[in-house]
Amino acid sequence: MKRCPECRRDYTDETLSFCLDDGTPLLDGPATMDEPATAILSEPGAIATGFLAAESATKAEINTTDQTLILPSGSVLSGQPTSHSEHLGGEMRNNKRTAAVGLAVFLVATLGLGYWFFNMRSAASEPNPVSSIAVLPFQNKGGDADTDYLSDGIAESLIYRLSQLPNLKVSPTSSVIRYKGRESDVGQIAKELEVDAVMSGRIVQRGENLMVSVELVDARTKKLIWGEQYDRKMSDLLTTQREIAAAITQKLQLKLAGSDTKGITKKYTDNSEAYQLWLKGRFYFARRTKDDMFKGIELYNQAIKLDPNFALAYVGIAESYSTIPSYPYASPHECVPQAKAAVAKALELDPDLPEAHTVAGMIAATHDWDYPLAEREFKRSLELDPNLAITHYRYAWVYLSPLGRHDEAVAEMKRAMELEPLAIQQGANYAAVLMYARRFDEALEQAKKTNELDPTHIGGLAWLAHTYNAKGMYKESLAVSEKALNLASYQGRAQQGISYAIGGQREDAMRIVNDWKQAEKAGYVMVYWLAATYAQLGDKDAAFAELEKSYQQRDWFLQRLKTDPFMEPFRDDPRYKEMLKRLNLPD
Repeated sequence: MKRCPECRRDYTDETLSFCLDDGTPLLDGPATMDEPATAILSEPGAIATGFLAAESATKAEINTTDQTLILPSGSVLSGQPTSHSEHLGGEMRNNKRTAAVGLAVFLVATLGLGYWFFNMRSAASEPNPVSSIAVLPFQNKGGDADTDYLSDGIAESLIYRLSQLPNLKVSPTSSVIRYKGRESDVGQIAKELEVDAVMSGRIVQRGENLMVSVELVDARTKKLIWGEQYDRKMSDLLTTQREIAAAITQKLQLKLAGSDTKGITKKYTDNSEAYQLWLKGRFYFARRTKDDMFKGIELYNQAIKLDPNFALAYVGIAESYSTIPSYPYASPHECVPQAKAAVAKALELDPDLPEAHTVAGMIAATHDWDYPLAEREFKRSLELDPNLAITHYRYAWVYLSPLGRHDEAVAEMKRAMELEPLAIQQGANYAAVLMYARRFDEALEQAKKTNELDPTHIGGLAWLAHTYNAKGMYKESLAVSEKALNLASYQGRAQQGISYAIGGQREDAMRIVNDWKQAEKAGYVMVYWLAATYAQLGDKDAAFAELEKSYQQRDWFLQRLKTDPFMEPFRDDPRYKEMLKRLNLPD
């Protein structure tokens, strides 16, 4: 058994460390100290009365003994006595009355001053209200690896819901995912993520039964703010998530009104099984391998069969299909029509869904080269949710940067990084935005920082190699791109060809070009990078031939033509300016 030394509550759950009522660390066994006496002030005005009485008593020069309060001799409280006996009797009565009043004044004053001192002391030691929180990946205690999607998904869902609150900073999934499966000190995690409080949880699934236990700890005091256990059915998953988010909001005493609570209460689907399929889809999409991305799409479609009005599932399909050509696992012509259809359906179901507007902006910019439409979509998304990192990131990456609006692009990327400082792909593309802005030293610094977070991430390796090439450090770029090739990355070839060309190693550069042409026979290849290699070799005719194919394929990176430093040799060629016009890019 455990007991709270403050409120005396007993606990039989040996896994608890803090009192669920007041957050005090629990002691093993029953407490041994005596129950403290408690003074209760029943009148709301008692405290103010005490202060006034204390001030009056001081001015009256009250003398005290162990038994009574005695006024100085000769004092007359009211009127004059008519005789000696009356005077004595009246004096005795007055003394008794005065003693009683004085004692009451003294006690109230003491209580008032003591209460004031206690509150002042407590206020001085009480930390500022919680304004930032990290929700760690939940621990899957069921022993079934197939339910990892559930433990990850519950945490991600809570992060999403709490992120909608205007007065609470919530560490994004990309920042907390590194703590998955690790036993870490709450204080250290809070320090690394720069948050006031840390939430952790455990889930156990047994068939249709689901147990979710949650603890929210103030990292500054190491005290429990709130803890709860939920025993539910899998069909209650959505309700349970909303309960947890609402409870945290209440415990943090957030001042919410009207639309501020929308993120907590909004329902995306009433079908628990559909929601679980959506969580699985997100889980596979995050892995970014070809098989996993298409597996994610399959799961989103299964969710839609169960709930045809599930707008977020349509957004998942649109995001997947619009992203796949950038790797490229399939051609834009295969993927983009399906992405457009899915995002249109999502917006039909929920016109105010910010994620849907973000994906619509991505498609308009990268595939249709319709920049006015892209800007409208991104601005609408930011209007609906100004704290959605991916919108700031995509707005900078696929719209502002390709148009040459570099200062704005960098500012938007900085905002995205403030919201999600540890997002690897976002950090890698921040380096790219800096590179396209010709801020090469900053770009290389950012690329190195991102690569240090995850040395095996394809995006991080790709843009580290690109930034090395942009600075003319082709040997360093070759070393990095070799690592990318070992991970089966097509981008490794892209950087290698450019590196060899920059280094004047024409034979090696052409070997890379031929490798790409062989791969092209087997399926879709983003030939934009072949054009960049030819440009660095000085072979403009071959470069423009590849650019024309890139235009017909609508390659993801073709919209970079205006700002790409590797296309610098084309600047004065009339064919370059004509291509910019066809891409709707300003000259």
